[in-house]
Amino acid sequence: MSWFDTRIAARLLAVAAIAALTAGCFQPMYAERGPNGDSALRDKLQGVEVPPLNLPNGSREARLGVEIRNSLMFSMYGSAVGGPPTHRLLMRITTTRTSVIVDPLTALPDVENYGIDATYELKDNVTDKTVLTGTTFSRVSYDIPGQTQRFARSRALRDAEDRAAKVIADNINQRLASFFIAGT
Repeated sequence: MSWFDTRIAARLLAVAAIAALTAGCFQPMYAERGPNGDSALRDKLQGVEVPPLNLPNGSREARLGVEIRNSLMFSMYGSAVGGPPTHRLLMRITTTRTSVIVDPLTALPDVENYGIDATYELKDNVTDKTVLTGTTFSRVSYDIPGQTQRFARSRALRDAEDRAAKVIADNINQRLASFFIAGT
């Protein structure tokens, strides 16, 4: 074995030793119990109440608000009902639609982007103080298959809305999880 091979072997051994020493420092975020034996993240997330969004009834945004709320509650609770509420999550959303590609002959859009911007605020139920605020967004694109296919265009828009709502719910859920784990 040459001196070059010995150096490489020594470096690999040092990296393996450092990895072995730090392997015990990590804890899975969704473990049953925290490192101090305190309640798990799932228990903390079940204490977050998600009231319905304040949106006009019968509007596209109201349907999106329900979609975001249901997806968020399912990811936090695993069902539609959580535990005794310790926190309250208030959300506001705005939506955008932008034509990306326009057919030059008909001047009608072929591809559109759909976007949701959400702001959220987590309040402590005991003190009614805001403990976390944040914003998130989602942008998805969808094709409009033919200009005369109105149902296909409407269905493509609805699918884009659902995909964007799922991304918003996932982003908020991840932010809440990191808040309850790290405290910031």
